[in-house]
Amino acid sequence: MDISLSDEQQLIAESAATFLADASAMPAVRAVSESASGMDRSLWRGMADLGWCGVHLPEEAGGLGLGLVELALLQEQLGRRLACVPFFDSVALAASVLRELPPHAASAHWLSRLADGQSIGALALPAPGAALTARATEADGGWLLSGQWPLVGSADVADLLLLPALSASGEALLLAVPADAAGVQRQPLVMLDATRGAASVKVEALRLPASACAAQGPQVLQALERSRSLAAIALAAEQVGVAQQCLDLTLDYAAQRSQFDRPIAGFQAVKHRCAQMLVQLESARSAVYGAACMADTAPDAATLLFYAAQAHVSASEAAQFCAREAIQLHGGVGFTWEFDPHLYFRRAQACSQRLGPLSWWLEQVAAQLLDAPQEAL
Repeated sequence: MDISLSDEQQLIAESAATFLADASAMPAVRAVSESASGMDRSLWRGMADLGWCGVHLPEEAGGLGLGLVELALLQEQLGRRLACVPFFDSVALAASVLRELPPHAASAHWLSRLADGQSIGALALPAPGAALTARATEADGGWLLSGQWPLVGSADVADLLLLPALSASGEALLLAVPADAAGVQRQPLVMLDATRGAASVKVEALRLPASACAAQGPQVLQALERSRSLAAIALAAEQVGVAQQCLDLTLDYAAQRSQFDRPIAGFQAVKHRCAQMLVQLESARSAVYGAACMADTAPDAATLLFYAAQAHVSASEAAQFCAREAIQLHGGVGFTWEFDPHLYFRRAQACSQRLGPLSWWLEQVAAQLLDAPQEAL
């Protein structure tokens, strides 16, 4: 598989890096993350104007018709700048699950709004292996929904909530609920990573029209699991961006900080640790680009999960390692609030658990390798 970037893809990455270096500079990130909303609305509008919100969505839905590789390139730069926008939750997660569902009027309507950035979506993705607990019963030609979803990324700023539930017959449903509907309760949560918001969602006997059901039946669970794998690749790309910026910050600091009348960048021990950061980073980047290329070939669910797990685990471990090393190599100031490494450490830690613990992803790979027939291996 050739994972080298085309000229067009390199241009996308370079233009995104240039745009975000100015639009999501660290002073702005700190100011927005400490504000009441926690979201940079002007940055979101700028990204929407550039077409980023529909990068991997079909052209008939108002997207750019590109693939997961291009989405990963954007995610990498967004992670590098800790952008305070709900891009991952709205584009990589909510829009992806709607794209995976069979054609439906509700899906098409919301997909077009997500593609141009008019709306922000939030998917209540169940934890790995968790059963659906919310209930939806048919009533007066529509649905009566009751349930609680304790942790929904970006639900605090979303316009659209995609809420999975079970029907009276035990069939899985995915309901598209306007976030401002009467009876929807959203409680913002205090997160380890202040640059990304989340909320708990609760509804009690909420009446919805029949058209609110975007899909029902086995395809709902299939779409949720496939979207989890696609989102894992996108999140892994974000972790690569985190690792890259940790390395860049460390190299800049090491070149400026002097000890014994010479920059510490000249000390062999510091060079070796920076080299280890680079090795982890580039290994993770290769895994992420490879997984994104594989995802664009529309593989079966098991193959997609295998590559997504490899990318997610390797990128998360690289981001955590580089963030820890950045704090250490910044010396006594590395852990202080005024210096940035701790912000990247928080993002790396939070993202490593965002779609389930890394141990769960490793277990899925182990199950495929150990449970497969010997001839298949």
